[in-house]
Amino acid sequence: MIAMTFGTSDTARAQTPAQTCGVQTLHGLYVFDAHGWNIVGGEAQPKAIVEGIDFNGDGTLVSPFATVSINGFIVHSAASAGSYTVDPDCTGTLTFTGGPSFDIFVDPRGGKQLWLIQTGGPVPAVFEGTAVRVSH
Repeated sequence: MIAMTFGTSDTARAQTPAQTCGVQTLHGLYVFDAHGWNIVGGEAQPKAIVEGIDFNGDGTLVSPFATVSINGFIVHSAASAGSYTVDPDCTGTLTFTGGPSFDIFVDPRGGKQLWLIQTGGPVPAVFEGTAVRVSH
């Protein structure tokens, strides 16, 4: 009885379709919320952001708004553009033109959420967060 309650039969697993991703998986407006640090002169400075990212479903994106706090200094940014890739295994990259770049992992259940970690940019950083779709 315990095995039936907690186990999954081989038949049920075999019938579950494999989830794959692509650039089309990300489509619509997402809100990106992240925390971390910029590294300036070897010193860590706290950084937080709330940003809109509008994915076009074709590998291009626009950020219509963002509010960033770096070491307590607040910056409101205007629209910026970028690009992204998504591989079939739901991993990929995101790069803002002239700004930071990220490795991403997209939720394979329809792309409602993705996780990002900064991997490059004009200022070294330890920065990660989550983006959640809020509209198509």
